[in-house]
Amino acid sequence: MLKLKKGLNKLNAVTAAAFVMGTMSSSGAQAAPANTFNDIANNIVAGIQDLPGFLSAISYMMGMLFSILGILKIKDHVENPTQTHLKDGAIRLAVGGGLFMIPIITESMQTLIGTGTVTEAANVKKIADAGTLAK
Repeated sequence: MLKLKKGLNKLNAVTAAAFVMGTMSSSGAQAAPANTFNDIANNIVAGIQDLPGFLSAISYMMGMLFSILGILKIKDHVENPTQTHLKDGAIRLAVGGGLFMIPIITESMQTLIGTGTVTEAANVKKIADAGTLAK
């Protein structure tokens, strides 16, 4: 048992050392470009543009899942009414229908508000530039 612990300790030490060396060599090979606040804000705005489509896909998939589970619960109720209540299946069907409606409601809200334009993050001056303006 003692030999096994020593062997595992050596393996852990070697793995940790390899991880540290790999991290150090990959970070020192190429310096990362300096990101400004403007670059970060523009990346956030660009990344959020695909979020409504992703949420719609998740909503449809979860709606299908809850609908199928509701049908299965109703089937269980038909087979054995004393064990499974009808409300369990009805609740799952209602949740599934609600999840199916979320993308339709959000699309109608976007149409009501208007198509709009793609927004860009406001440009922020560097602190050094703002300090020279104050003088």
